[in-house]
Amino acid sequence: MSFATRPDLTGSFGMVSSTHWLASASGMAMLEAGGSAVDAAVAAAFVLQVVEPHLNGPGGDLVLLISERGGDPVVLGGQGPAPAAASIDAYRARGHAVVPGTGLLAAAVPGSVVAWLTLLRDSGTATVGQVLSYAVHYAEHGYPVLPSMARTIGAVADLLRTEWLPSAEVYLPGDRVPVAGEVLTNPVLASTYRRLVAAAAGVTGREAAVDAVIDAWTTGFVAEAVDDFCRTPWRDTSGQRSTGVLTGQDLAAWRPGYEPAVTTTLGAWTVAKAPAWTQGPAFLQQLRLLDGTDLRPGGADFVHTVVEAAKLAFADRDAWYGDDPDVPLVELLGAPYTEARRALLTDTASYELRPGSPAGRTPRLPDFTAAPAVSAAGTGEPTVARSGENRGDTCHVAVADRWGTMVAATPSGGWLQSSPVIPALGFPLGTRLQMTTLEPGLPASLTPGRRPRTTLSPTIVSRDGRPQLAFGTPGGDQQDQWQLNFFLQLAFSEDGADLQRVVDAPMFHTTHFPSSFFPREASPGQIVVEERFGPGVVAELRRRGHQVVLSAPWSLGRLCVVGRDPSGRLRAASDPRGRQGYAVGR
Repeated sequence: MSFATRPDLTGSFGMVSSTHWLASASGMAMLEAGGSAVDAAVAAAFVLQVVEPHLNGPGGDLVLLISERGGDPVVLGGQGPAPAAASIDAYRARGHAVVPGTGLLAAAVPGSVVAWLTLLRDSGTATVGQVLSYAVHYAEHGYPVLPSMARTIGAVADLLRTEWLPSAEVYLPGDRVPVAGEVLTNPVLASTYRRLVAAAAGVTGREAAVDAVIDAWTTGFVAEAVDDFCRTPWRDTSGQRSTGVLTGQDLAAWRPGYEPAVTTTLGAWTVAKAPAWTQGPAFLQQLRLLDGTDLRPGGADFVHTVVEAAKLAFADRDAWYGDDPDVPLVELLGAPYTEARRALLTDTASYELRPGSPAGRTPRLPDFTAAPAVSAAGTGEPTVARSGENRGDTCHVAVADRWGTMVAATPSGGWLQSSPVIPALGFPLGTRLQMTTLEPGLPASLTPGRRPRTTLSPTIVSRDGRPQLAFGTPGGDQQDQWQLNFFLQLAFSEDGADLQRVVDAPMFHTTHFPSSFFPREASPGQIVVEERFGPGVVAELRRRGHQVVLSAPWSLGRLCVVGRDPSGRLRAASDPRGRQGYAVGR
């Protein structure tokens, strides 16, 4: 691991790493203006909504971890719940066996914007106008179209032209697919941001002003526009034109909340993740399974062992995780259960989906056979395809400031390809409910008021009780595989002190288990590896029974990392994959 594509950034003032250079620059500008890591993260996040609309938007969702001034990491859950009318019976009465992968029926309560504003109110120092100024600028004056964005628009252009006409007005200028590098604007979205800023005018006190903006979203003009839009039928992947079940009252009834992080250890390291309404604990389960094994990063034995642990952890995810108080997370992370599961790891590839029985309970996997075999335009996993082909992905931003605060956040949802643009607001709703099941009695069953289980999964890692790393990556089901590979490389490699070299290390993942996204493809025994692993590693993996798919040399992962050494020195790195993420700092 001697080669590094970029410098390992170090400094003492502040660091920002995100999946788009304009977001990173905007976050750094906020730090330079005297803002905190929170102010910078919020500013960067709103820019991401503008410049990566195929990867996230204001109608989407968010999972965030924050360590404030060196304190214990805390989770802010910006994943909105299922609407009050989103019941299994209601969807089945409309003739659905699964939640559609696009359109209004897949919309949960949009949580991202309210979560960012909540964080700004509680832990920031800037005003709403200050943090939104960068996003307003790019929405109003334009931003360059990314190659992945142009490909995404091209894939759904016919749908936009024939069915989702408000989306065509924004993303098909002159009734054509924009080319990479072309400057695109979204004046309606800029107006929405300006109206949010205006809601704070005349309000005394920064926190009260932010609350006024939250009210404008949850009970004001945004909620009214969402409610009105959801009463109009729009075509989705079922082939039907359906109205939504989301209402303005759903927006008014929900606020994001803070939760303790779930943690486990590896030597002196402590890893913090969000609870089991995300897939975050799967990272911890993998780490527990691998603790005590002879891990030597880089070779076939390393890839094999990590992949086999992932198969077990993600089988448990599918059987047990959800926004359900009955998730047996203590048992899943406990020593007796982990030891029994570790005994299942062998020298050959498993082709079984094997959830465990924590506390003697019988696992139950969802029936994914109800999903259609062929997905329509705009559906499927909004990330690197399970074969390694690039389909786009999600976003991430990580920030560290000179006062000791670190933020790791993964916003997503509200993709331009998954739901029509709301004409009055300039953005579409999210489709996270596609990750629920219409089978009753499961932790991930569609349930009014419960959050759909999400793949969004940022990470904060401490060493000897001091938070030292905040990181994450887009990637759907791959997020907690790519992040784990990064962390293991860092923890076990001799030159792991260089963050950029670790980020640059060859990447891999398994597609053995069903995708979290419509239409739920699974490829038992399959692993996707970057070609940089070399023919010897690939041959050995195939000898052990893995179905190896070779991906391009720099194609898997889009990690964003910031850190703080025990001496207080700040660090940052960004993934060269995707050719758009950057870290900045000084």
